[in-house]
Amino acid sequence: MGCSADAAEDQPSPPEAGGVGVSPTSLHQGWGGRNDTRGNKMKHMKTYSLSAKDIDKAWHVLDASGQTLGRLSTHVAGLLMGKHKPSFSRHLDMGDFVIVINASKVHVTGKKLDDKIYYRHSGYMGGLKETPLGDMLERHPGRVIELAVRGMLPRNRLSRHLLRHLKVYPGPDHPHEAQVNESRKKESARKRSAADKTAAASTERK
Repeated sequence: MGCSADAAEDQPSPPEAGGVGVSPTSLHQGWGGRNDTRGNKMKHMKTYSLSAKDIDKAWHVLDASGQTLGRLSTHVAGLLMGKHKPSFSRHLDMGDFVIVINASKVHVTGKKLDDKIYYRHSGYMGGLKETPLGDMLERHPGRVIELAVRGMLPRNRLSRHLLRHLKVYPGPDHPHEAQVNESRKKESARKRSAADKTAAASTERK
């Protein structure tokens, strides 16, 4: 009984109406997290979560002529995931569509045309196939960029969905002129609206 009475005396007492018995520790904890160290009420901030209806997708056209395969693939993967947007959310499909033209003219460094090997297997005994990068560029140049981009995306279901937004063509032509023009119109209208808001804000300050 004596031990329990001593333990009860050591416990801090809750704040009273007149402020007697309030310690700095209790004020910092706020007796529920509502007050700061000075006793002022703290503001509760809400976390903004992007929804699917707020996602706006654009179309980008990239020319692979003379560009290094790795650097180009890194740029394409970032556009597909939407890392260039301030509201980037890793779990959402918020990236843009990417069109890569002149895939057959992509550049690689060193001896990768002969040293880099692509492997595939038929599933049967002795069914291993090896294809050097040089042969792959001649036969399927678009597949080279697609495989490089796939290796830079996360290994999950979302990345397989994002790869559908990548369009690779060996030559300079592509059948997506309508989508690209519409995306450019939206981007120019967005920039014009932002410039008007900035001008209006500066006028109000004056």
